[in-house]
Amino acid sequence: GAAQAAEEQPGAATGETLSAVTGAAGIAAGALDSATTHSLGPVKDLQINPLAGTGTDPLDNTVGTQVADFQPVSTAALTGPLSDGGSLTDLPLVGQVAGLLPG
Repeated sequence: GAAQAAEEQPGAATGETLSAVTGAAGIAAGALDSATTHSLGPVKDLQINPLAGTGTDPLDNTVGTQVADFQPVSTAALTGPLSDGGSLTDLPLVGQVAGLLPG
């Protein structure tokens, strides 16, 4: 009887401790989600290039070339969204990844 009671008490304490830790982890996860949602949202929408739309924008220039019958290659796909005042979500490839972030 006494040995069985001694075995049950640590188990009950462990269950209570596990429940408390799980509850605290849930609260922390909720706080982290809320913090990242409210902090990353505005960052994703910030204009990356502060000189966009001005006469002194160094990214307003594009370079392109075409060799023989191949398709032309240009830097416009990358610098276009930047010189137009785009944000992180407007960039090719990076914008798709940024869309996965909360906010």
